[in-house]
This record gives sequence, structure tokens and C-alpha cells, in this order.
Amino acid sequence: MTESVFSICGMCTVRCPIQVEVEDGVVKWIEGNPQDPGMAGRLCAKGSAGVAMLYDYERPQHPLIREGKRGEGKWKEVTWDEALDYTFSRLKEIKEAHGSDSIAFLASAKVTNEENYIIMKFARAAVGTNNVDHCARL
Repeated sequence: MTESVFSICGMCTVRCPIQVEVEDGVVKWIEGNPQDPGMAGRLCAKGSAGVAMLYDYERPQHPLIREGKRGEGKWKEVTWDEALDYTFSRLKEIKEAHGSDSIAFLASAKVTNEENYIIMKFARAAVGTNNVDHCARL
């Protein structure tokens, strides 16, 4: 069964209105919302690439931790709890060895202002660094 789902594009901070064609639960096509006079069915290349990003065969499907040296391409699939424990232990090691301000966070243009705010709060409150940058200024 094919259906049209109306949503908002998440490929950048503009958040354009979109229409998504879904067939049996699989996204087949994304276009600008034809009911929006400003979009009239148009969508930029980045938004149109949303289908490719969603189904990219190289997109990690599970948390991974590198095994071996950087660049060797060796990864171990882990649970979310293992990934978070590993991340927090590494952050703690770096903080203890070099201080909080040796850690920096950079958020993508793909996240919302609210998500950028959460990243900023986490960096400052939990990690203790003021080194936060992102495309959406708060």
C-alpha cells in the first residue's frame, strides 16, 4: 500500500515542509510539500538525498567501537550501554589528563536549536568545557 506522509525535512536547519511517498513501510520518494505555495513540490538536492541517506548500506546500524589502530577499519559491534560506558570513560580519562577545556563539541547543521541547546548544556554541565560550536547560534 502506498501512502503520502507529510513531515519536515531534517537534512539542514531550514526544516522545509515535505511530502514523503511510503510503500509498505519503505520510503520511496521525498519532495517538497506541493500544498505549500513556497515549496510547490520543489526540494533542494540535500533534502532529496534523504532517501539515499536513510538506506545507505554503509550507514552504521549499531554502535561500534574501533578495534586496532585508527584507519585499519576494524570495528566491534556493541550495545548502547557499552558504547556510552566507553565514551564516558574516555571523556573522563581525557579530562583527568588534560583538563575539561581539552574537550570540544561540534554540532551539525542537521540538528535543531533545541538539540544544539542540549549538546551545549551537556558539554558545559556534564563535561565542564566551554568549547562548544554549532551552526545554529543560541
